[in-house]
Amino acid sequence: MLIKEKLETFAFSPAETVVVDYLLTAPEALDQLSIQEIAAQTYTQPSTLVRIAKKLHFDGWKSFKKHYLEEWRYLNKHFTRIDPNLPFSSTDSLMTICKKMAVLDKMTIDDIFFLLDHDHLSQAKSLLLKANHIQIFSQNSNLLIAQDFALKMNRIQKNVTLSAVRGEENYDAYNLSPDACAILISYSGENPNLLALNTILRARNIPTIAITSIGENRLSQECTCFLPITTREKLYSKIGNFTINTSIIFLLNVLYAPVFSEHYDAHLKHLKRIGELVDHRTISNAVMQENERTKKSPFLTEGAFFTVFRRINTLCSTTQRAKTPLQYGKWLNE
Repeated sequence: MLIKEKLETFAFSPAETVVVDYLLTAPEALDQLSIQEIAAQTYTQPSTLVRIAKKLHFDGWKSFKKHYLEEWRYLNKHFTRIDPNLPFSSTDSLMTICKKMAVLDKMTIDDIFFLLDHDHLSQAKSLLLKANHIQIFSQNSNLLIAQDFALKMNRIQKNVTLSAVRGEENYDAYNLSPDACAILISYSGENPNLLALNTILRARNIPTIAITSIGENRLSQECTCFLPITTREKLYSKIGNFTINTSIIFLLNVLYAPVFSEHYDAHLKHLKRIGELVDHRTISNAVMQENERTKKSPFLTEGAFFTVFRRINTLCSTTQRAKTPLQYGKWLNE
């Protein structure tokens, strides 16, 4: 739950309510005012402000003020033009909807980048690099999104699996080796199944990376490493999980990139070598052309063989004849 939501829903005394109303209506003023000045403006005592902070489970007023200002700045920094829950209306044209969705994605990336912390990212990178196995726990569409992350990691020989069978998650958690690491993805951070899994993993001293919303949800507080995602959407009063999905995709890419970068040249060489062996797609777009494929192969692909066969057959069945071997070769390669 966000601090703002706690201020709006917690029970306070009449004197505390006066201060709370001031905090909700003029949060930007906190940065410039001392505790004594706020107490004077609300006709209360500094001890009243301290009691409010304690009720919200902060050590004191300074801690509350710091976290409340950070939350307020975040909530007011992005998404001033588009509602993430209803980013377009029924009257919008096709191209207007398209433009609004593009803006929404851009705003989401800016939003999540604002939330990221170097030390937490560094901790997550260290946990992933140390782990001999990485297990991902989540539900529904979040698991589908995580499949791409697992694919990329597995291609650089970093073992990643998803707990995709409903009811088997606890078995997976208990069967993880001591040198494993787990990634838990939950928007609310209060999913009872994931919280139970996190408890199992903590008891087994297996580190967990939680990708979840900001605010004091249980998962963010009980995990080993917390990575926040854009926290703008309601649970279900919305068109779709647009900003949530974009956030998760971005964060998983951010986790993959430093793991790849740790052995950059070796990983890139490995991907190229394997790609040459398994990827035999034929392309006509020069942008996608691999440098290695510009070299002439001594062998014909199946498609090239039948192309040559058809052209020779056409040549033999008509009166067309090449005057010279060179002319024949040019005709065949057109």
